[in-house]
Amino acid sequence: MKADDFKALVSCWAEVMKENRDYLIDLDSVVGDGDLGLTMSDGFLAASEAIKQSSETDIGKLSYFAGKAMSTAVPSTMGTLMASGFMAAGKALKGLNELDLVGIAEFFNAYLEGVKNRGKADIGDKTFIDGLYPAAKSLFADAAADIELLTAAIKAADAAHDAFLSTKGMIAKHGRAAARGEKSREILDPGAAVADLMMKGYTDFVRKR
Repeated sequence: MKADDFKALVSCWAEVMKENRDYLIDLDSVVGDGDLGLTMSDGFLAASEAIKQSSETDIGKLSYFAGKAMSTAVPSTMGTLMASGFMAAGKALKGLNELDLVGIAEFFNAYLEGVKNRGKADIGDKTFIDGLYPAAKSLFADAAADIELLTAAIKAADAAHDAFLSTKGMIAKHGRAAARGEKSREILDPGAAVADLMMKGYTDFVRKR
């Protein structure tokens, strides 16, 4: 993955969030104020627009620029978390002009850590983290095994989707859903749905490229 590929990936995320705007609104309406679909579609669009015409070849810098644009466009809780992911990945990958599968896994892991550190959430708290962690883990394992890029992407997307579905049955520890206590087990986590869609978008990007 080079700079132009990264820009295409962020554009792909903007598209998948736009296509699933109403889906995210419906999920979020169960536990929140229902603005997640708008936040994600607007936020990823802003991230994409900020780097689309850039001549920068440093993928780390592009990721950081995308995060800064997102943080300005959607300064809500979830918008800030997703922006933090981009910026953390940007710092981790600064100076790199190309990513192999190990580098791509490192991008997602750094994104995960950025969200985790900003939101003070961990695995098992029923958040975005639970959706993305298995996908990043899958990518690292497949990179070590020298698995073909598309196969690795599909496996990571499957891992994220299964993890999203598994949030039904977990107790929420953050946000408005946490106030429901045991009753929060009955709902799917909207944040994990965003992770699921990000990995779907990544797989779509790999197929196209």
